[in-house]
Order: sequence, then structure tokens, then C-alpha cells
Amino acid sequence: MVTLKGDTVYLRALEPDDLEFVYRLENNETIWEVSNTQTPYSRFLIHQYLENAHQDIYEAKQLRLAICRNGSFDAIGLIDLFDFDPVNQRAGVGIIIEQEDNRNSGIGKAALGLLIEYAFQKLQLHQLYANIAMANVASVSLFTNFGFQLVGIKKDWIRTNNSYADEALYQLIR
Repeated sequence: MVTLKGDTVYLRALEPDDLEFVYRLENNETIWEVSNTQTPYSRFLIHQYLENAHQDIYEAKQLRLAICRNGSFDAIGLIDLFDFDPVNQRAGVGIIIEQEDNRNSGIGKAALGLLIEYAFQKLQLHQLYANIAMANVASVSLFTNFGFQLVGIKKDWIRTNNSYADEALYQLIR
């Protein structure tokens, strides 16, 4: 069974050719709130990151994969495992689809399903977690459809402009 290929999308390792895609995504200020970013990234820094993307998850404590449509090599989004903790067998999950017209189309659902199966089958994780802004209804729906459960709310956790927003912590335990 191939765990990183589904009916409509597949997940692949980042390649040097992904530099412009990652640069665009990381410097898109409209998503900085969900990526916890405050400053732009240079092409040089992203180039260095891509050169080290070959490290396995046990070394880097994270895994970032490109989301691609079947039949295409072009990335349309990124999905991450981060805060990888092999001792406690857990990791955080993050996902972003670049173009708005690709969101709410089933791509994120397909990618998250593949990543969940990979995490539990291949990495033998016990749990995954996701931090989601309470106002991000689409992400809440995506994760809860896979069985992620709300386990806590971090009050005034995210600063946006001159106000604060709550962030929810969701877990999936197997």
C-alpha cells in the first residue's frame, strides 16, 4: 500500500524546483496568522531550507510535504508534521492550500487523510494535534471530520492587528 498517494492527490518531498512556490507561500501576508510568521523570508533562506529538506523526520523533528494533484508535479499546497516527538509518539499537523479556488474542493481533505494514515501506519504515532484559530471554520470542520477532538482553548492566543483571538487545540489519538 502506498500511503502518500490517493485517488486525487499525492504528497511528495520538497524539491529545489519548489523554491518559488515556497517563497510565494511563506511571504503571503494573508496567511501569516495561521503560519505564525511575522517577517518575510528571503529566497536565500528558503534555498538553504530546501537544501536541508532531505533530513528525515527523526533528525529534523519535522516533515514538510508538497501537496500535488495526481498527474502533476506542481505543488498546490503544503502539509506538515512538526514538533515531532518520537518518545511520546506525537506530532503537530499543519496544512495550507495556496490558491483560494483550490480550498474547500476536497484537496485538503485528501491530503490530510494521507498524512494521518502515514503518521499512524509508517511513523507509528499515537497522536496528532492541530492548533486552529477559532474563527477558521473551514479548518475546524476539516480536522473534526477526521475525528480530531477539541481538548482546549487558548484564550487571546493570536494577535491580529490590534486585537486578540482564541486558538483551539484539537487532538486525534489512536
